[in-house]
Amino acid sequence: MEQLEEETLETLRHRLRKFAFERDWDQFHSPKNLSMALIAEAAELVEHFQWLTEEQSRRLPAAKLAEVEEELADIFIYLIRAADKLDIDLIPAALRKIETNERKYPAGRVRGSAKKYTEY
Repeated sequence: MEQLEEETLETLRHRLRKFAFERDWDQFHSPKNLSMALIAEAAELVEHFQWLTEEQSRRLPAAKLAEVEEELADIFIYLIRAADKLDIDLIPAALRKIETNERKYPAGRVRGSAKKYTEY
């Protein structure tokens, strides 16, 4: 595969916007529809792991891993489109969420625990 130019989240956002525009799909890309499409793709991702053991889920055969990669890409694409439609910059939003989670889940208190912050 030929090396692609380095993509940033911003260049992906513009490329996806252009892709939708050229196909006249922007009319279908409301936040509601994109959210629904994102969830549908997430369900397709889950199907690949259904009934696998934890260990099996970590060691997918190459063909299955390629399918999972495509599902993750679909999810990522719909996420970027939804954020674009709502004028949300995902990088600062994610950084803010990480800071929130750092406060809710201090490492010294929750290390090795899967409990929700309301449970400790």
